[in-house]
Amino acid sequence: MRSPLPAILIMLTLGAVASCNDDEGPRPDAPDGNVSPTMITDSVNSFVSDSGITRYHIEAPLWLMYNEADDPYWLFPDGLKLKRFDDNMTPDAAIQADTARYFSERKLWKLDGNVRMRNLQGDKFLTEQMFWDQNAHTVYSDSFIHIERSGSILEGFGFNSNEQITAYTIRRPTGIIPTQQFKLAE
Repeated sequence: MRSPLPAILIMLTLGAVASCNDDEGPRPDAPDGNVSPTMITDSVNSFVSDSGITRYHIEAPLWLMYNEADDPYWLFPDGLKLKRFDDNMTPDAAIQADTARYFSERKLWKLDGNVRMRNLQGDKFLTEQMFWDQNAHTVYSDSFIHIERSGSILEGFGFNSNEQITAYTIRRPTGIIPTQQFKLAE
């Protein structure tokens, strides 16, 4: 499948060229930037590279950009899946959510509904809502969090972490269950 990235870049370029002619001031018939997307992309399936090495794979059924909103954002209303790759193109971390919103000026991600993550250490996370503040380099949630680690299950309400999700704290823990103690009844 062809990557939608070239089409996105063309649309962004055309949008930038079209917006350069601002001599007339605001148009009364212009759509409201808070409710009308400036770009709509469907069937997003894109790879992102850094220094020639593929690092991420992004999938989303629909991507809406609201660049003219009071607080500009991108909306992935039908979900988002992101995989991170190591140098050998092996997936080493992943995140998915039913809905995602990225506030572009604040560099803040808001993930909602069945947020599932796997970090570089293989720990698995499940929550209903999570935020990633790229400026503060933190990930946090006020929702119930379920974490499966090697040897234990951690649960609680609210959680703070570094953005790699490798050093985290559960604010109100409700249980730490060592999985080695589980045995089937005979």
